[in-house]
Amino acid sequence: MRRRTAGTIAVVSALGMTAVLGGCGSTDSSDVTLRLVAADYGDSAANGSKKYWDELAKEYEAEHGVKVEVSVYSWNDVDRKVKEMVDAGHAPDLAQIGAYADYAAAGKLYQASDLLSIRTQADFLAPLSDAGQWKHVQYGIPFAASTRVLFYNKTLFSQAGITPPTTWDELAADARALKDKGVKYPYALPLGPEEAQAETMQWLLGGGDGYTDDIGAYSIDSAKNIETFTWLKDDLVGKGLTGPVAPGRLNRADAFTAFADGQVGMLNGHPTLIQQAAKKGVKFGTVPMPGRTGRAKASMGVADWMMGFKQNGHAREIGDFLDFVYEKKNVLSFSREYGLLPVTDSASSAMSDSDAAGDKVLRPFLDELPLSQLYPVGKTSWASVSAAVKKNIGQAVTPGGSPADVLSRLQSTASAADSADVN
Repeated sequence: MRRRTAGTIAVVSALGMTAVLGGCGSTDSSDVTLRLVAADYGDSAANGSKKYWDELAKEYEAEHGVKVEVSVYSWNDVDRKVKEMVDAGHAPDLAQIGAYADYAAAGKLYQASDLLSIRTQADFLAPLSDAGQWKHVQYGIPFAASTRVLFYNKTLFSQAGITPPTTWDELAADARALKDKGVKYPYALPLGPEEAQAETMQWLLGGGDGYTDDIGAYSIDSAKNIETFTWLKDDLVGKGLTGPVAPGRLNRADAFTAFADGQVGMLNGHPTLIQQAAKKGVKFGTVPMPGRTGRAKASMGVADWMMGFKQNGHAREIGDFLDFVYEKKNVLSFSREYGLLPVTDSASSAMSDSDAAGDKVLRPFLDELPLSQLYPVGKTSWASVSAAVKKNIGQAVTPGGSPADVLSRLQSTASAADSADVN
């Protein structure tokens, strides 16, 4: 779980009024039916997202007179389903999926300021709104978010007589102590094709760089990034501190399962690992992901996106519904149901101030979110670059492999894709 400031806002007379085309209270459009396609965050029929959306739509319809038809698909299918609808000329009014930039570049989406009230748009956490911009205009509306922290097995750490690391050198020393105690995966390093782009990004941030530079150009083969993967190859993988499965063949889901089975000393994880580990009785703690000489410059953030399609011309109705969706109570309800982080300041503050057990366990992730850095999802090239990272990055830490060569090839791929995007 890749990888989510207000955009240009029309001038209006008072806070809370809508932008030019935005929703502004009850629409009185009883003949309009909005079609929403959404992703399923549940792990069973009992807590599937269809239930959440149906209840929310029912409440909205009773108050506003606009019907909302919701179709929910698994994450394996939802992006493809929306693409098929758009390609067939039958775009939904709203889609809640993993990426927005391709649709924004094709001119198919409303700007966020065309839909949302100023109050709603200003409530989004700044890093998420920034990541929702294509060519400096916000089209992607953040819907759900998470960050990454370092999970560690308290029992294994106690047995090894070690404390959670704050630097890479300390992490390597802890991993050595865990290995000496027979721990199967001292540090689980999932660079397999499932989600290698996430593990990669967190390490790049820890080394002081990232996928892009300060002006948004790809910088995958920067000197700092090469140093990062050289350290991983030589000081972690090369010393046998990442377990029996080669990082390039270890997927995130398998690493999480191994952690829940008590076989992992440390790994980079997101909130869903909390319940997975707790169900197996694993005693764990979390700390910020270490950087080269101290705390990483930023945590990796991930967001999923809501967007409004222009095709059916329902800007006013879409905006009014979204203002309702993003009310604090609704954002909190969704976040608590699925163990995700709120995307708005109001809901995030409420969760942070709460003493409820389910909210308190998310505080380490909440603390990281305001300063997090997200994938460059505003680039239409990111999808192909991410796929290339997933396929190839594991080679950078193999015996005899060259981090510089692998990162250079990825940079060439990224530059070519970015050039095609611009052109």
